[in-house]
Amino acid sequence: MPVPLLDVNAQNHPLEAEFTAAFQRVFRSGIFIGGPEITALEDEIAKLVGAKHAIGVSSGTDAILVALMALDIGPGDEVLCPAFTFFATAGCVSRLGATPVFVDVCPICFNIDLNDAAAKITSRTKAIIPVHLFGQSADLDGLMQLAGQHGLRVIEDAAQAIGATYRERACGTIGDFGTYSFFPSKNLGGLGDSGLVVTNDDTLAAKSRALRNHGMEPKYYHSMIGGNFRIDALQSALLRVKLPHYAGYTKGRQANAAYYIERLLQVPGIVQADPAHCKCAAAQSAALTASDARLVLPVAYPHNEHIWNQFTLRVLHGQRDVLKNHLLSKGIGCEVYYPLTLDRQECFAPLPAASRQGCEVAHQLSTEVLSIPIFAELSESQRDEVVTGIAEFLQA
Repeated sequence: MPVPLLDVNAQNHPLEAEFTAAFQRVFRSGIFIGGPEITALEDEIAKLVGAKHAIGVSSGTDAILVALMALDIGPGDEVLCPAFTFFATAGCVSRLGATPVFVDVCPICFNIDLNDAAAKITSRTKAIIPVHLFGQSADLDGLMQLAGQHGLRVIEDAAQAIGATYRERACGTIGDFGTYSFFPSKNLGGLGDSGLVVTNDDTLAAKSRALRNHGMEPKYYHSMIGGNFRIDALQSALLRVKLPHYAGYTKGRQANAAYYIERLLQVPGIVQADPAHCKCAAAQSAALTASDARLVLPVAYPHNEHIWNQFTLRVLHGQRDVLKNHLLSKGIGCEVYYPLTLDRQECFAPLPAASRQGCEVAHQLSTEVLSIPIFAELSESQRDEVVTGIAEFLQA
């Protein structure tokens, strides 16, 4: 049977009556920009993650942009960010005239390598953006210690990790800012683009609220230049329909991940790294690559709550695209996140060579990673179809 990589209809259609009621509520109110729906969503998300302030914005990308602007990042500044992530992380830095400095990542959890980050700090470094990739937190204790030693601001890119935790604290609430995305593929996915910024700093919160509305406070008075980064009242109302179901969506993804791990580890040639701390990651990865292993399963560290926005395999020995084509031929959805690291993107070629050096692990991962269906509504027969498709490939 066909197994899509993501089926938003399976999640949204059961809520059609509630979505319709939310639409009618906003439509009849006549309040489409600002208003109580947005305030209510912000309050509910703040409560969910344990943040003092939540500011709804137009997308996860604009959430990063607002955070950078609130921290006065601009020309002459350098910002550390992982080379292996979605484009928006570094793109927002460049849009403000600052320089993204690309940092290598851990081959086990895919998150930022703090040793490489420390080596790339200069007198111009002003901030660091850890990305909690695929739904698992980066090493925030080590990162906050590094940032404190060098006076760096921290923006947690938690676009894929709303509700994920690090040592029982929500991702996005530990740095100066956390940024979330409600893109439809996320664990809390909207019906279009939208995002949110969180912070525990009163001054930064007030500045962010002004920045999302052209830097205006009070009305028609502009002490700074912002943008139109407002979240819509309708999108907020629709997200509020889904928010009470968030925990169930994440439990479904976690159950699917546990099922995959249990079943796939029974297949010869499939292994999983030891869920130890990233400090031993390089040695583990080298040993796996040198072994008879053909496929490596992702790891959830015991001190993290992984929300599995993606379930990402490492396919060794140059076989990633072969497996991808095999699965697609069977109607099993899969995707490469991400096929080209940020330091190798054409638009960043003019950057100084020093900002694009290294990142060998990121380059390797870009040739190995393959994400398989993990959405909460997968049926057992669909999960079995995915497991069988992978097993058949390895046994051929």
